[in-house]
Amino acid sequence: MDKELSELKDGDGNLLSPILPDEIKNYLIDIDGTITDDIPNEEPERMATCAPYPDALETLNKWYDEGHRICFFTSRTEEHRTVTEAWLKKTGFKYHSLLMGKPRGGNYHWIDNHMVRATRFKGKFTDLILKEKTIEVFND
Repeated sequence: MDKELSELKDGDGNLLSPILPDEIKNYLIDIDGTITDDIPNEEPERMATCAPYPDALETLNKWYDEGHRICFFTSRTEEHRTVTEAWLKKTGFKYHSLLMGKPRGGNYHWIDNHMVRATRFKGKFTDLILKEKTIEVFND
């Protein structure tokens, strides 16, 4: 088990999925339209030459250096993995993992047994702030 993860057990002593400490965030970050130009899978030749958004590179590498987990989660397919990994290396993004094949089309609604926080990217990376918003939840 990853040294940062805490072991959890249910009331019967069965192992549960481990969790990170509260001070460590597990960032899942989109690539196209979030850290670089929005490039569709139908134009893979652009994936190797696009420029990173400078504020994304600076902010994400800072979060990485602070000990947070960085996972890129993209709608690019497995066939685009090599060009994507080469681009991340060439541009200097620090990260822990890369998940390919995120569903296309947006309008995401993530359901999980772990705490999920979502931040919609609106054109610029900055430090995150606390803000109260209305969200959809299951009816108890």
